[in-house]
Amino acid sequence: MPKLKIKKGDTVVVLTGRDKGKSGSVLRALPTENKVVVQGVNIAKRHTRQSATAAGGIIEKEMPIHVSNVSHIDPKDNKPTRIGFKVAKDGTRERIAKRSGQVIR
Repeated sequence: MPKLKIKKGDTVVVLTGRDKGKSGSVLRALPTENKVVVQGVNIAKRHTRQSATAAGGIIEKEMPIHVSNVSHIDPKDNKPTRIGFKVAKDGTRERIAKRSGQVIR
């Protein structure tokens, strides 16, 4: 199974496509498909029929976007950055921003 460097809850910016420049929080990560769902990005409209439990109408929902089209936002200067890994003193791996070297939580 592929390993993504972007996790749920990370703040990312879209690099290409019709939503280029938009940023948002990652709602879901789909590592088997190499895709992520970002809040407010790649919105699709779904026309739904009324049912006994739900009202009908046009529903907007976020669709997955390929992980190569998004980049993590550096916590120091809010610009796109790559993610690297560093081993901490206690032996745990930490994600760091390549741009500034700050630890990403």
